[in-house]
Amino acid sequence: MFKNYNMNQVVLPLDLEIKLQENDIAFAVHHLVEHIPDEAFAGFLQKTGCPAYHPRMMMKIILCAYTQSVFSGRKIEALLKDSIRMMWLAQGYEPSYRTINRFRVHPEVQVLLRECFVQFRCQLIQENEIDNEAIFIDGTKIEANANKFTFVWRKSIEKYSASLLEKSTQLYDELVEREIIPQIERESSDELSVEELSLITKKLEEKVEELTKEIEASEDADERKQLRSSRKEPKKAYKQFQDFVKRKLKYEKDMEIFNERNSYSKTDHDATFMRMKDDYMKNGQLKAGYNVQIATEGQYTLAYDVFSNPTDTRTLCPFLDAIEHHYFELPNYIVADAGYGSEENYLDVQNRKRTPLITYSMYRKEKKKRVKNDPFQTANWDYHEEDDSFTCPNGNKLTFRYKSHRTDRYGFTRLFNVYECEDCSGCPFRSQCTKAKEGKNRRIHYNEKWEQQKKSIQQLLSEEKTGKIYGKRKIDVEPVFGYLKANLRFTRMSVRGKENVKNELGFAFMAVNVRKYIASSVKCA
Repeated sequence: MFKNYNMNQVVLPLDLEIKLQENDIAFAVHHLVEHIPDEAFAGFLQKTGCPAYHPRMMMKIILCAYTQSVFSGRKIEALLKDSIRMMWLAQGYEPSYRTINRFRVHPEVQVLLRECFVQFRCQLIQENEIDNEAIFIDGTKIEANANKFTFVWRKSIEKYSASLLEKSTQLYDELVEREIIPQIERESSDELSVEELSLITKKLEEKVEELTKEIEASEDADERKQLRSSRKEPKKAYKQFQDFVKRKLKYEKDMEIFNERNSYSKTDHDATFMRMKDDYMKNGQLKAGYNVQIATEGQYTLAYDVFSNPTDTRTLCPFLDAIEHHYFELPNYIVADAGYGSEENYLDVQNRKRTPLITYSMYRKEKKKRVKNDPFQTANWDYHEEDDSFTCPNGNKLTFRYKSHRTDRYGFTRLFNVYECEDCSGCPFRSQCTKAKEGKNRRIHYNEKWEQQKKSIQQLLSEEKTGKIYGKRKIDVEPVFGYLKANLRFTRMSVRGKENVKNELGFAFMAVNVRKYIASSVKCA
C-alpha cells in the first residue's frame, strides 16, 4: 500500500512558513532585518518610475543566500525559484540577478548593514552572549575580483616618469637652441607640466604646417627638397611631444590612484597587490586583494572595515575611529596581536581612555632565556639615573649626547635619546657588540616613550585578569576568518571597488554571525 500520489490533482497555494523548521535560518534573517529602523530605508525611496522591490525583502534574500554560500547574482535568482526559505522571505517576488547585483552595491546598503550589526550586537548583549568587556581585532587578506597579472607598480611609474622628464626637457632645449620653436614661459625650470608640453606640441604643429604650406607653394624642386628636409626634425619632434603629453597624463593619473600605496590593479584600482598565505600556485605569489579588519567578541563579528594597505599596523587607528563613529562605544580593553604593536597605536588607544592589550613584535623573543641572558642586548645593560648613562659589557660608559627626532612618511614623530660610548678602541667585545666601522664608537638610540609602553604591556599581560583576556584572542577572532573561508567558502570578492567590497563583506560577515547564532541556539535547545 502506498500513500496517495496524484499529479493531476489541484493543490491550493500553501503558506510556505509552515514548511520551515522551527529554528530555520530564514527566521533569524527575517527577525534581524525587521529590527532595522524604518528611517534607514529612506534613501531608497523614489518618487518617480516603477515601484521598487522593498529593501527589507532584498536585504533578506541576499543575506539568506550568503548563509548558504551563494554569492553570485544569477545563483541567488535561481534560489528564489527553488528554495522554500527564499520563496518565503521574498513572498513570491522574483527579482532578476541584475536587480540583485544593483542592490548589493547600492551606497545606501552600507547604512543598512551597519544597522544590522548594531541590532545584532544589542541582541547578543540582551541574551548575555557577550559581556562587552573587550573587543578582539585582527585582519586577513581576501583576493579581489581582479585579473591576476594586471600589476601597476609605483617604482616603475616613478622611473618612467623621471625618464620622460629628462627626455622632454632635453628635446625642448635642443629645439629652442636650433630655433625650431621659440622659448616658452615656464613655471619651473625642473619640470615641464602637461600644459607646457601641450603648448610645445602646438608650436611644433604650427611649424610643421608652415613648412608644409611653403613646400606646396614652391615650384623649385631643389627648394622643395630642402624644405622637406627641414620639416623632418619638427615633424618627428611633434610626434614625440604628442606621446609625451599622453604618457605624462597617464603617469599623473597612476600616481593619483596609488595615493600612499605601492601598487594597484588595472581591473580594480582600489585593490593592492599583497602576498596571500594560500594561493593557486602555492608559492606566495602576489595577488590583488584587500586587507579586511574585524572586531569580534564571543566569535561574533561586531564591526568590520576594508583597507588597501597590506600591513595591519596602519589600520588600527582608522578602524577604531570607524567603530566609534558607525557601530558602538569602545569597551575598556582593545585586544590585538603583535602586528598592531607600535608607539602610535598604543598612544592612540590610551588617548581614547582605553587599555591596549596588544603585544609588540619582539615580545615573545624578549621573554626567552637566551635573550634575557645575552650581555650584548642593550635592554640588559645597567642604567645609571644620576648621570644618565649606560654601562656596556666591557665596563665602559655610554653617556647621553643629544636628542634625535624621526618622522615617518605618515607624519608620526618619535623622540630618541642618543647615547655614545666613551671609547670602543681596543674593546675585546667590539665585533659582538657593534657593527660600527673602526674608529666609530657604539651608539644607542633609546626611545623612552616606547620603552615605557613596552613595560606597561608586559605588566598588563602578566596580570591574571588582563592576561586571561589576551589569552582569548586566538580562540575568539581567528575562528571567524576560518569559518568565513572554509565553511562559508568566501575566498574571493564578487564585486569591484572598495565601497562595493565593503557591502559584500558586510553580507558575508553577517551570514557567518547568523549561522553561528543558529548553531548555538540549536545546541542550547
